[in-house]
Amino acid sequence: MWYIMDCREGAFLYYGFEKEISREEFEQRIKEDTLLEVLHKVMVKKGDVLFIEAGTIHAIGRDIVIAEIQQNSNVTYRVYDYGRVGKDGKKRELHIAKALDVTSRRPAENKSFRPHVASCEYFTVDSLYLDGRTMKKVEGTVDEASFVSVIFMEGKGVIRCGEEAMEFQKGDSFFLPAGSGDYAVEGACQALVTKV
Repeated sequence: MWYIMDCREGAFLYYGFEKEISREEFEQRIKEDTLLEVLHKVMVKKGDVLFIEAGTIHAIGRDIVIAEIQQNSNVTYRVYDYGRVGKDGKKRELHIAKALDVTSRRPAENKSFRPHVASCEYFTVDSLYLDGRTMKKVEGTVDEASFVSVIFMEGKGVIRCGEEAMEFQKGDSFFLPAGSGDYAVEGACQALVTKV
């Protein structure tokens, strides 16, 4: 899942294809360096959310800061790299054969997960908003079933878990281990709260 934390006006990313294409066309466009012509270009703004299912071709454009929540798979198949080179001066490896086997070659459908920001078999992401006046504190419990990850998109305040208390500000991220008990967030902030 990508959450757009910030971006410049006119920023975009690629998310799936404009229309369904064949495996042969996909392979040919990779070879001819025309793949971007058939990818779905999505203009983004701060606060947008895209849920990226496995097998969906995707790429972040310039001038975008994202928070990425994902099930760790340690698998990325690169089919295009904008002509970039690594520290050794050589182009990075592409994984065309593997990508051809697993890439969905049709338009991606962004889903709505109300009341959650996103939810799937691997994680659930919720939004936390405290205005610092009417709503200035939220409490929860981290049970044995899952950790809780909190990423602060805006604001500042204090997060407490057990006997520990730490100040936070925009951009900070906290990992509360499974079974760590009661926690509280206090201040004025916007955050993403993730659990398994």
